Amino acid sequence: QLQLVESGGGLVQPGGSLRLSCTAPGVTLDFYHIGWFHQAPGKEREGVSCISTTRSTNYGESVKGRFTISRGSARNTAYLQMNSLKPEDTAIYYCVANWNPRSPICSLKVNYTHWGQGTQVTVSS
Repeated sequence: QLQLVESGGGLVQPGGSLRLSCTAPGVTLDFYHIGWFHQAPGKEREGVSCISTTRSTNYGESVKGRFTISRGSARNTAYLQMNSLKPEDTAIYYCVANWNPRSPICSLKVNYTHWGQGTQVTVSS
């Protein structure tokens, strides 16, 4: 089982920024599609963004133009840069991964096998 550890969540004012990190201790993520999902209180989990093994990216409609997903220079890390945060971005954010060495495109509409424990993001004044 792949372990994923999220960090970087917290409390931020509307319009502010946060950068979430996802690390897989001791494992390279080169052959995994990496994604971020979030779940707000009382709502279903929703795909935020994903990045494929070829660094092709995909974003949910609500975050396009504000969030950026990337892979770190350390091959076991991925990031989600969140700018222009809104109160409706408040949620628990989960890092996810799927083994997929051949597909160049990731999707937010598939089931992901590996999930982190989540990190809380709260956007409030």
